Amino acid sequence: MSDTENVHGGFWKGLLIGGLIGAAISLLYAPKAGKELRADLKRKGGEALDDAQKLFQEARTKADAIMEEARSKAREVMLAAEEKAVKVGETAKKEVKRAKQAVEAGVDAARQEYTRAKDDKQV
Repeated sequence: MSDTENVHGGFWKGLLIGGLIGAAISLLYAPKAGKELRADLKRKGGEALDDAQKLFQEARTKADAIMEEARSKAREVMLAAEEKAVKVGETAKKEVKRAKQAVEAGVDAARQEYTRAKDDKQV
């Protein structure tokens, strides 16, 4: 989550909490009967709960989206690493084959030189 999203999320959370506190204080100082005040507090509490549930759902939706994006990127990285590993393996096989051919060529040259030297001594 970026810093901008954190700032905006904190702003909205602070706004909601400040609004609830302000509403509660205004209800407590309003000239109403106890029954009306309790009804208003109950209604405002229900509204606050609804708002909190909406915020929670929005946060959960954003978190799910972030997790899915992270999973997707992890899959991409794994596939890229696998492709590179395959390429490295293929390159290594080619190098081993070249080295084997070079060794075989050296062995053949040494045999030929040995045979020639042996023939020169016999003649």
